[in-house]
Amino acid sequence: METQNELLKAKGDQVFVGTYARYPVAMVKGEGTRLYDADGREYLDFLGGIAVAALGHCHPRVTEAICRQAGELVHVSNLYYTRPQTELAELLVANTFADRVFMANSGAEANEAAMKLARIASPEGKYGIITLEGSFHGRTLAAVAATGQSKFHQGFEPMPEGFRHAPFGDLAALEAMIDDTTCAIMCEPIQGESGVRPLEVEYLKAIRALCDARGLLLIFDEVQTGVGRTGSLYAYQQLGVVPDIMTSAKGLGNGMPIGAMLTTEKLAAKMVPGTHASTFGGNPVACAAAVATLTVMLEESFFSAVNANSTHFQAGLAKMVGKYPALVTQVRGSGMMLGLVLTETGKEHGTPIVNALLEKGFIINFAGGTALRFVPPLTVTREEIDQLLTALDVTLAEL
Repeated sequence: METQNELLKAKGDQVFVGTYARYPVAMVKGEGTRLYDADGREYLDFLGGIAVAALGHCHPRVTEAICRQAGELVHVSNLYYTRPQTELAELLVANTFADRVFMANSGAEANEAAMKLARIASPEGKYGIITLEGSFHGRTLAAVAATGQSKFHQGFEPMPEGFRHAPFGDLAALEAMIDDTTCAIMCEPIQGESGVRPLEVEYLKAIRALCDARGLLLIFDEVQTGVGRTGSLYAYQQLGVVPDIMTSAKGLGNGMPIGAMLTTEKLAAKMVPGTHASTFGGNPVACAAAVATLTVMLEESFFSAVNANSTHFQAGLAKMVGKYPALVTQVRGSGMMLGLVLTETGKEHGTPIVNALLEKGFIINFAGGTALRFVPPLTVTREEIDQLLTALDVTLAEL
């Protein structure tokens, strides 16, 4: 007899476009850090929908906001104002460098808005955007072109014109790539999809200085680092480097699909009616969820708890480096965006480690063929972290 997981998998495999290598599990319920599959099995989710469930699954205040808004107004064209969208924009402006916000549906769409703004706000003939090797900026065609990993380009060539990828960490090479057509440099403070790889603070400061000296715009893609993931509302706030344009998504709506492009008053003035739009961007229900999410995060002591648990988590992962030097070599990242970098030998076991942990009831993933990635809800408890560390220890010992 087929289990419920097997039944749903079989049905899905007959009707979905096969763009995902899905695990043979159908999730039916979430609560905090915990997920439950169709057969009633419980998992501790240290992937959080890939950094989306910032406050955990079905956080009661977010759920209440969604239900309340769904009973009042679900959609209206952006030809009209809505209360949740205005409240969200006010919160983002009050708590970031930005003066203006454009609402989108996703990180890729927010990045598209950022790239369009960089081009329209730059002098005629300046359209080139330089990103970094190893970057990931989304799955739409322009976002794929901006992504500095050739594997994401394959099969979709030719890429849209105007995107170049500088070697990671090489400022001189980056500067050498700037020409008369360049309008912006775009980067993630921590590259998530290439294995939780942080950009050094001095490197980011040098990029900012380079942009200022050469008249370029600096775009921070904070889709994954943003909304509390690194231990502050946005990563740039810890770095002393302020972008001209920033994108946000993933954790912004705690699971509801929403993205945002944030910028200054001066740049925003270049986006006039007709230059850009989104049918569903800033949807009232998604915005209500985002307002509730940000309101929780901005409460006193929220980030001190996140950072205290992060310190505990990092210390536990560091013990693995000392205990299994043949398999793991380094812990990197900050807040609840952590990577355990595998050795060359360990990389061969990356996917088997993920699978073995799933069998034990823990969800993580293997990012960039380099590191085990841990992006759990920011509300994960110390006890849950210890359970994951124990399971990881057992798994590494079994190799």
